[in-house]
Amino acid sequence: MIGEPELDGAWESARPAEVAQDDAVPARGPLRPWQWVAATVVATSALWAGGLYAFGGLPVAEPEVRYAVTDDLCGQFTAPALAGVLGAFTDSTPHKAGRQPAMDWAACSRSGDSKDGSGGFMVVAMVELHKKSDPAPEFALGSQSDRMFDSELRWEEVPGLGDQALVGSSGAGSDLRLRVRDGGAVFTFEAMSFTRTEGEPGLRGKEAPPPDQDALTAAAVEDARALMAALRKG
Repeated sequence: MIGEPELDGAWESARPAEVAQDDAVPARGPLRPWQWVAATVVATSALWAGGLYAFGGLPVAEPEVRYAVTDDLCGQFTAPALAGVLGAFTDSTPHKAGRQPAMDWAACSRSGDSKDGSGGFMVVAMVELHKKSDPAPEFALGSQSDRMFDSELRWEEVPGLGDQALVGSSGAGSDLRLRVRDGGAVFTFEAMSFTRTEGEPGLRGKEAPPPDQDALTAAAVEDARALMAALRKG
């Protein structure tokens, strides 16, 4: 879900300290076992945005930007369909949005506990508005995080959603990723689950089965449509 570098050349690995600090995810106390994923994704996306800014103004075609993002994406990303499949959300984190000449972005994560107490789940939404170059050529390649950590994901086209949409799953449990491109906007939605290995002895081996992948995909698509409608300009 991390925005890709949109210009050829070496990646700027360093940023001014004050920019990195502005884009950092706000501290919210000790993270749960799986929350580092959302924090890493958001922080790395901010670094990509800073790297794009550092490249300066090369002559590239500007894509159509049909959406606008707010600092509190959780205000629009309520994800009722995913909650219906996974369970009620008990916590939400509106990650601080970033504003750069090349890209605006915002992210939100919501989490909850499984009904049987054996684990929990998290859903993450991220919106990237590419303002200087068209994200289409790199979209099918996936994000940096896809290539680094999720090489086993199997991707399928989702018709009728934006200009292009891909859904990927590893075939294991309730983990799923949906990526949507519409003009210069790229939306990424993730559903992740975890099991508490130190859970109550009486729960071991009795965990609830993961949700049906088709139902999870349908819920993610429904919530994606709702968020896109909420953020669309005009």
